[in-house]
Amino acid sequence: MSNQRDERHQHFETLAIHAGQEPDKATGAVVPPIYQVSTYKQDGVGGLRGGYEYSRSANPTRTALEENLAALDGGRRGLAFASGLAAEDCLLRTLLTPGDHVVIPNDAYGGTFRLFAKVVERWGVEWSVADTSDPAAVRAALRPRTKAIWVETPSNPLLGISDITALAAVARDAGARLVVDNTFASPYLQQPLALGADVVVYSTTKYMGGHSDVVGGALVVNDDTLGDELAYHQNAMGAIAGPFDSWLVSRGLKTLAVRMDRHSANAARVAELLTSHSKVTRVYYPGLTEHPGHEIAAKQMRSFGGMVSFQVEGGEQAAVEVCNRARLFTLGESLGGVESLIEHPGRMTHASTAGSPLEVPADLVRLSVGIESVEDLLADLTKALG
Repeated sequence: MSNQRDERHQHFETLAIHAGQEPDKATGAVVPPIYQVSTYKQDGVGGLRGGYEYSRSANPTRTALEENLAALDGGRRGLAFASGLAAEDCLLRTLLTPGDHVVIPNDAYGGTFRLFAKVVERWGVEWSVADTSDPAAVRAALRPRTKAIWVETPSNPLLGISDITALAAVARDAGARLVVDNTFASPYLQQPLALGADVVVYSTTKYMGGHSDVVGGALVVNDDTLGDELAYHQNAMGAIAGPFDSWLVSRGLKTLAVRMDRHSANAARVAELLTSHSKVTRVYYPGLTEHPGHEIAAKQMRSFGGMVSFQVEGGEQAAVEVCNRARLFTLGESLGGVESLIEHPGRMTHASTAGSPLEVPADLVRLSVGIESVEDLLADLTKALG
């Protein structure tokens, strides 16, 4: 991390703007430039300027982002990837060998499940499902060769909450690593490393980028040895974030705090509307006091985030019709942008979980609540519900 400012005691909002973002030494540009370059002149064989030789191995724009990522999560090493799944793939191939075992959650992003069930399993890695909101269930799922416990909290798409501190203890006792996918919360709302996690995973496409204009992923760790191992595999496998994508994520991170405050406030109002609507049978939002993970979420999160899911009367077709009738909520996959999105997980983001223990309810609708006027959002949802 840059040593030009004392960052040890700075608040999140300050770090988001300044950590790793020193003005350009050559010009004084206050935003680190986009180094759209593949290779670098060497001052004699092996005489590297700033350690740069080839942009797959390192690029100044990506370095600036990776320093920022580490600072925001309170970590020692951040690594930026071409996508969230690229980050997950690098992590799994760094941690695991054939015959190893991973405990995965009973609610998770469909792409993560597909990676385990259709890709990593063919490599000889075993996995089993547990309700990660129950530390005892996770402990019961452990095997002698369990090397990782994988958690999403809040989870996708059912907004389940897992106690990171409790699961960190379970992982330590088993000699396993606790991996937390923190995409729904972002480092502004939740910092898993401080709660005992070993690795934090992100799709930076979502809240960290924040503008639906970039695809990226990240890993953040506190262990220097693990950080070096991940960096080796990042370079060896090559799924790195390009310079322009790195610049876009860095741009998004500067406003993450203010955006997450608005996302959370809007989502709370949306959840309140849904809980009182006659055609809604269940609402999933950790900010609701009746949510089973509310107390844990209140303990480990700054606020409850911008994601809300709900089930509707009338089954799958009714849920699809709600998605189709929405207008201000754009029908589309992904999440975390400034604009509100609506989707049907069973047919869209989580189609890969069909027939598995992670299959989602057919009547489920998932919302990514944006930062528009909440009154307009509520009006749009009311019309969509009919």
